[in-house]
Amino acid sequence: MNTQAKRPVSLLLALLLGACLLAGCGDDQRGDGGHANNDSLQKQERRAREVADAWQGSAAASAWSQGYYPMADVVQTPESGWLTETDARAYETKNFVLRGKLPITATVRGKVEWGSGAPLSRPLMGAQKAYQSFALNKSEGPRLTVTGARLGETTITTSRGSAAVSAWLFTLEGYDTPLRRVAVTPSKLPKPPIGQAQQGSVGGLRRVARLAGTAMDGRSITVRATHGACDDGPVVKVLETDESVVLYASVGGAQGGPCSTEMLEQSVKVQLRQPLGDRILLDALTGRPVPYGEPDGQSPSWT
Repeated sequence: MNTQAKRPVSLLLALLLGACLLAGCGDDQRGDGGHANNDSLQKQERRAREVADAWQGSAAASAWSQGYYPMADVVQTPESGWLTETDARAYETKNFVLRGKLPITATVRGKVEWGSGAPLSRPLMGAQKAYQSFALNKSEGPRLTVTGARLGETTITTSRGSAAVSAWLFTLEGYDTPLRRVAVTPSKLPKPPIGQAQQGSVGGLRRVARLAGTAMDGRSITVRATHGACDDGPVVKVLETDESVVLYASVGGAQGGPCSTEMLEQSVKVQLRQPLGDRILLDALTGRPVPYGEPDGQSPSWT
C-alpha cells in the first residue's frame, strides 16, 4: 500500500472538514432535497407558539397597543414624484444642500391621531435634526436644494393603523409640493416577555431582519431575511393568532461542503390568512416585534 500517496488525501479531507465547520455547513439540519426535516420544523413552530403565548395578554402587548410605532418610511417624497432622474438619484444618495434658514421651535409636543381612540402626545423633533436625518450626503454629485421648512402634518402607517402625525414640510427648489419628514418620536419599545432563542439551537431558526412593506389589503407582507452563500435562500413561515403574527425563518437547500461565511439579505413575500391589521408582528428567534426598515438604513421605528 502506498502510504505516502494517502497522506495528502487525508490532509485535504481534514482541511475541507475544517473549512466546513468554520462556515457552518450543514447546521441548518436539512434533509434530502434541501428541505427542513420534520424535527426542525416542529422545533421552529414550537418556538413561534411560545413567542405568541408569551406576548398574549402581557404587559408588553398592552404597552405596544397604546404606543406609537411607525411601520412605514418617515420621510415622504413630493406628491408629484421626482421631476428628473438626476433628482431621483440625489434622493437615493441622500445628497442635499440647505439654501435658507430652518425654523427654531420652542419646546412643544407633537400629536399622533388615529381614526378612533385617544390621540397621543409625543416629543417633537426639531427642524434641524429632522433635516439632518435625511440629508446625510454633501458631495459634489447630483443634489436637492432645501430652501425652508414649516410645521404641518402627514399620514403614516403605524402598528395601530393609519395615523395623522406632526411633520416638517421641507420646501424643495423646483417643486410645488414639499418633502415631508415625520416630526414625532416613536414610543419606547416595551421589554419583550420572552428572551431570545440561541442562534442555531431551534432547528435552524434565523432572524427576520425587518419589515419592508405591507400590501394595501394587509393580506401579505414583504420582509427581509438572511441566508448564506451556499443555500437556496430564506424560507419564512407564519403562525397567526388573533393578537399576533409570528414569523419563523430558516434557509432552504443548504449545501454540504466548504462554503464562505458571507451573510446575505433577501426579500420574501409572506401570505396571511387574515389582514395584518393591528396585530403585532413578531420574530420567533428574538421574541421581539419586527421593525420596519429601509434597505440601506436603520429602522425609523426603533433602534
